[in-house]
Amino acid sequence: MNEKATLYVKAGCPWCIEAEDYLRQNQIPYDRKEVRSDAAAMEEMVALSGQTKAPTMKLGDAVLADFGVDELIPFLAKHNV
Repeated sequence: MNEKATLYVKAGCPWCIEAEDYLRQNQIPYDRKEVRSDAAAMEEMVALSGQTKAPTMKLGDAVLADFGVDELIPFLAKHNV
């Protein structure tokens, strides 16, 4: 998949930090949106996922909400990332 992922995060969230660390370590490009300081990003995340928990990732038409790295790895693999 050539589309860059969008990662919705909350500052200080340990699962968000782990997800970003994993993406950086594996050189997976992504756009970061911090939802506590950006109301529009929070609205986007809720519209995509139906919930307010972070991290949430959008990759193409797929959405992975409220996840840890254990869920992120197979999600990325399924989408050829």
